[in-house]
Amino acid sequence: MIVVLMGVTGAGKTTVGRLLADRLGWQFVEGDDFHPSANVAKMRRGEPLDDADRMPWLRALRHRIDDLVAAGASAVVACSALRPSYRDVLAAGRPEVVFVWLTAPVEVLRDRLRHRVGHFMPPALLESQLATLETPPGILAQDVTPLPEAIVAALRTKLGI
Repeated sequence: MIVVLMGVTGAGKTTVGRLLADRLGWQFVEGDDFHPSANVAKMRRGEPLDDADRMPWLRALRHRIDDLVAAGASAVVACSALRPSYRDVLAAGRPEVVFVWLTAPVEVLRDRLRHRVGHFMPPALLESQLATLETPPGILAQDVTPLPEAIVAALRTKLGI
């Protein structure tokens, strides 16, 4: 199984993803590591990515997912996956991939981003991500306002893992 934790910046994809992967003994894949340097530079400047920017990143991440599936490995992947077309790039033809949408009130996300250090994504880009997000119907949603341990426990129950 490949669990893709999706959502906007500040939703806790990395924090929850690392903890979930650790509890399961699975690999954790940080989607941000697959961004080309031009994307990172653009985001550092406070410029939102467009679809053309995202496609090489999504394809690289899909290649990693394909490698994991081919190896019979289970993993937790952190990736915003804001639109159905992005989720299709990541998972088309891959029933092993399950998406979980991490949600939180906008005020919570803004507060988290104000206190986050060491990440290239500036808080100002939250609004562009919220504008890009297309609510994923039929995808498991998880509120991320509780503590990470409680979120992971809830996810394990919901996913049956």
